[in-house]
Amino acid sequence: MSEPRCMQPDGAPCTLLVVLGPTGVGKTDASLRLAQYFSTVVVSADARQVFREMRIGTAVPDACQLATVPHYFIGSRSIHEHYTAGQYEREVLALLERLFPTHGTVLLAGGSGLYIDAVCRGIDCFPATDLSLRRQLSERLQREGVEGLRFLLKQLDPTTYRTIDLKNPQRIVRALEVCMATGRPYSGWKTGVAKPRPFRILKVGLRRRREELYERIDARVGQMMEAGLLDEARALYPYKGLPALRTVGYAELFDYMEGQTTLEEAVRLIRLHTRRYAKKQLSYWSRDPAIHWIDATDGELLEKVVALHDKKEWK
Repeated sequence: MSEPRCMQPDGAPCTLLVVLGPTGVGKTDASLRLAQYFSTVVVSADARQVFREMRIGTAVPDACQLATVPHYFIGSRSIHEHYTAGQYEREVLALLERLFPTHGTVLLAGGSGLYIDAVCRGIDCFPATDLSLRRQLSERLQREGVEGLRFLLKQLDPTTYRTIDLKNPQRIVRALEVCMATGRPYSGWKTGVAKPRPFRILKVGLRRRREELYERIDARVGQMMEAGLLDEARALYPYKGLPALRTVGYAELFDYMEGQTTLEEAVRLIRLHTRRYAKKQLSYWSRDPAIHWIDATDGELLEKVVALHDKKEWK
């Protein structure tokens, strides 16, 4: 870890405390407790909670929780806006520059690995988005499905094809857009070199026993349905082709609305796909040795995080 340049008035370094973990693990409750302890704010690192129209399906903190501690990047964008991890990186860094003079520690909490990496490591300098080309690729995706785009990516950039999430159409479209717009493979733009940050970064990962995590996920899906997820999805159905809505919880209900499945089956699939997403999140973070993992049910979670925070150096 490089020497931080962002310092508090007493000479202590400013700290970005990252609270991460799979969906349903309990990040919201933990981040609220920690934010209250440190008298600070929470910056959301959730790639879907940033969209104001998707409140129920993305488990946005309720009004009471949002009133307890100031939150940023919750409902700050519309699904109709094009928003990238690169934009998020720039906006969060600008926000931290304003927050650190009054908050020596700021919380970054969420489950979007790409957004967390964007803030902690930086996004490689890819070319600007070609909206015309993206529109063409998105239209092709709608006509032919994802398989045709996968085959094209395999031809243009076999390295990215082997490493990208082939079930994520957004990632495939972005990779193809770069390949086709620049004549250079998407993988050729990736450096893998972390950008220096002027503050300390402490990553705390929350985990639970798999059976317990899956039970919480299943229960939360039921709570979302009771809270009106189906009505929220109906209101968003006319825009189902937008990238933001290619999301677990909405895609399955859109299929139900089109008569492709029953409501009972759609809910079952939401639970199944959410559990798979949680597993994928944990797999993604398993490669990061800087994460300090703590059981979310640990009665001394707060004390353990504070003890880590107060160390001069971390492994």
